[in-house]
Amino acid sequence: MVKPEVSVIVPAYNEGQRIEHTLRAIREACGSFRQSSARVELIVVDDGSRDDTFEKAVPWADLVVQHPERYGKGTALNTGFKMAKGDVLVFLDADLGETASAFPNLVEPVLQGECDMAIAVLPQALTKGGFGLVKRLAKRGVLQLCGYEAAAPLSGQRAIHSAALGRIGRLADGFGVEVGLTIDAIKLGYRVQEREVAFSHRESGRDWGGWYHRGKQLCAVGGTLWRRWRQPIC
Repeated sequence: MVKPEVSVIVPAYNEGQRIEHTLRAIREACGSFRQSSARVELIVVDDGSRDDTFEKAVPWADLVVQHPERYGKGTALNTGFKMAKGDVLVFLDADLGETASAFPNLVEPVLQGECDMAIAVLPQALTKGGFGLVKRLAKRGVLQLCGYEAAAPLSGQRAIHSAALGRIGRLADGFGVEVGLTIDAIKLGYRVQEREVAFSHRESGRDWGGWYHRGKQLCAVGGTLWRRWRQPIC
């Protein structure tokens, strides 16, 4: 089997309604690279879903790994990393739907050697969410801990060299995974580039579910910043 150059890793939890659209869009976009011969493998990590996420993913993915229970996003990404064979890893959320077709725009700067990690800056949300507390905490924490002024510190859509992630050697649990990855990459001297990519995903409103999600995110990001302060990578 020919070794893939790009491994797309999609963590998913109860995404049966949207994951099929996301994976189809990824597959259809695989020929859009400037290096059109780039080989892509698609890995889905079902993080203990209780719906039909696994069944919906199987026809589209090269590999579907199923956790027996929910371990969190960081663990799901780490599972995908361990299974991936590509030189470049791409992390994409399962709820991107048809907009996942834009992923080559995220991968290109890494493939072309312009940076070691690319982070997608998404268009402005259409739905009013929270008051920006989590994002401000993340931005301030990243700046204080590694000196990088991030535009999208919480973005889960990223591309990174496999060797770089292997050297970093750790991913934070839960919703703090992106903040921790940015801090560690910058402190180790890797080149990080943020670029606008036309992704869109399910937005959290100002209902109970939205506030609960943001509360969990706030705790996770705060915990990751604390641990990166207490245990810096270098």
